[in-house]
Amino acid sequence: MLRVGVVGYGYWGPNIVRNFNASEKANVVAVCDKNENALGRVRRNYPGIRTTSDINDIVRSPDIDIVTVITPVSTHYELAKAALENGKHVFVEKPFTSTTAEAEELIELAEKKGLKLMVDHTFLFTSVVKRIREIIEENVLGELYYYDSTRVNLGLFQRDVNVIWDLSPHDFSIMDYLIKERPLAIAAAGKAHINSKEDIAYIMVYFNNNIIAHFNVNWLSPVKLRTTLIGGEKKMLVWNDVDADEKLKVYDRGVEIKSKEGIYDLLVNYRSGDMWAPKVDQLEALRLETEYFVDCIEKDETPFNDGQAGLRVVRMLEACDRSLKNNGRMVYL
Repeated sequence: MLRVGVVGYGYWGPNIVRNFNASEKANVVAVCDKNENALGRVRRNYPGIRTTSDINDIVRSPDIDIVTVITPVSTHYELAKAALENGKHVFVEKPFTSTTAEAEELIELAEKKGLKLMVDHTFLFTSVVKRIREIIEENVLGELYYYDSTRVNLGLFQRDVNVIWDLSPHDFSIMDYLIKERPLAIAAAGKAHINSKEDIAYIMVYFNNNIIAHFNVNWLSPVKLRTTLIGGEKKMLVWNDVDADEKLKVYDRGVEIKSKEGIYDLLVNYRSGDMWAPKVDQLEALRLETEYFVDCIEKDETPFNDGQAGLRVVRMLEACDRSLKNNGRMVYL
């Protein structure tokens, strides 16, 4: 039985505790938070879990095997490093770190210590994302043309990061998981309306091949939208994450081009066929993710959402920041 210490019991921490505690191979033994009210909630809900406000009670404890870091991104590096230095496997909330240099150092430290490091990219464990990956790998869509994502809502405004660092890690990690090719460059444009942090942004991601990706992230939308469109030469796919019944739809629609001699003889045929909604299970992604991490530790396997995956996302986030500071200029990765 692997023993888990949770650092941070704010918005996401209770979900981490609940899912690790439900595992047959792991259980939470301690929770650390600076907020006494948060620790009080832990004691009421889990009388058997000890609580502390001292991080050393977690990272230096001999009876803890896994440390989960569920805190603001500015603290991830320091906390994860302390846990790794004390021989703990580490599970880190997204985004992995504040800089690529921090991410690279943590990856190197984990490898040196022979420890597992995993970044909480929860969406990769949803049934719908797994099904999309299968559809792409089965070449149902054909050659990919575009990836278009909208993730907007009213709030929640963050104090320490802008809207890109808050919302885009979800979509960057999903794109990284679904598309084998690595991005070549990024351009980002955004504006800050409420405070000094950008609350609306548009991001373009360029690849070496025909794929182009676009992301719309926004804290100032009157409605909540979570939509991803992926277009290919054969079929097109729509993922609407706020649709409770049919989150995923595949459309047999596209454009077929036939050309004779000369551009003026170009013939375009529009194809509009059937739509089908693949069945996806409604399993809790975080439950699957926590169980997967425990399995990786027991089997000594590298998680697919490891530090390297987290690093790729942080590299894109940093590129967005550089582009924002240069009025949307393209930044090569």
